[in-house]
Amino acid sequence: MIETFKAYLLREGDDRTVSGAFEDVAVADLPEGDVTVRVAYTTVNYKDGMVMAGIGRLVRGYPHVPGVDFSGVVETSDHPGFAPGDAVVLTGWRVGEMQWGGYGERARVKGDWLVKLPPGLSLSRAMALGTAGFTAGLAIDTLEAAGMAPDQGEVLVTGAAGGVGSVATALLAAKGYTVAASTGRASTHDYLKGLGAAVLVDRAELAEVPSRPLAKERFQAAIDNVGGTTLANLLTQIAYGGSVAAVGLAGGSELNTTVLPFLLRGVNLLGIDSVMCPAARRERVWRLIADTLPMAKLDAISHSHAFDELPALGAAILKGGVQGRAVVTVAGG
Repeated sequence: MIETFKAYLLREGDDRTVSGAFEDVAVADLPEGDVTVRVAYTTVNYKDGMVMAGIGRLVRGYPHVPGVDFSGVVETSDHPGFAPGDAVVLTGWRVGEMQWGGYGERARVKGDWLVKLPPGLSLSRAMALGTAGFTAGLAIDTLEAAGMAPDQGEVLVTGAAGGVGSVATALLAAKGYTVAASTGRASTHDYLKGLGAAVLVDRAELAEVPSRPLAKERFQAAIDNVGGTTLANLLTQIAYGGSVAAVGLAGGSELNTTVLPFLLRGVNLLGIDSVMCPAARRERVWRLIADTLPMAKLDAISHSHAFDELPALGAAILKGGVQGRAVVTVAGG
């Protein structure tokens, strides 16, 4: 059993500024938990970028190891559901915020937060999915429970070239949906078509404040990563009985709209919470993703990075400079 491990550790200065560096950390300093995991891979989400930059006061105590998701192999366990050697994945549960996360060679967590790796999914591909992929799968699962079906018309994905959007586009296409992908970057058009997008929508079409409370019915459903004006505009274009799954707020958290889409068209606005999603549903959605998503599409979405690239990736994702999913090798798998 090792005594120290390498981790990207954040510290807070007297002026409350946050800085990070790779350090050797004692295993004894890991937080409480009944399972210790040798971390193989992690990834970088928008929230990780915020945590590394000290934005939003998401972290309550320092020093802190960020990383809201990871995959790896159980090293020690006092949990009845896990044994040494089990391949596992973790997303959510405020790990990387309230508790140390995956930006270290070891992580200690509650076993109830872990999911055993679904058959057919490798540790690296689990992080090509990560929180973003799980959120996309959860959104599709929620929309289908509300009536979304492949033969009912186009499904819009906003922020389609990002992590959630990329996986959502590929998953929807694999399930037979006609996907309309919204992006503001023309350079991503071929990428999105390769994932299965049938229609490309310029982000500017949804960026203006709606001029009318209801517009032409255009989409049967949508997965919205943007929020703000984009979501307000989108709600006016959802067909009768359709639904929008709200998964992000890159364009703002305020929503200035009317109740008319809900009252006159029966539109549903569905919130997606991937952080505290119950374990049973979490396991089912992970299996759904692994069984549905073509691995070639997942490989096209992801790109590999070394552990020491984490700080640069964190800064880049805050500027919209990370396309698809960044898979970071921590200790290999």
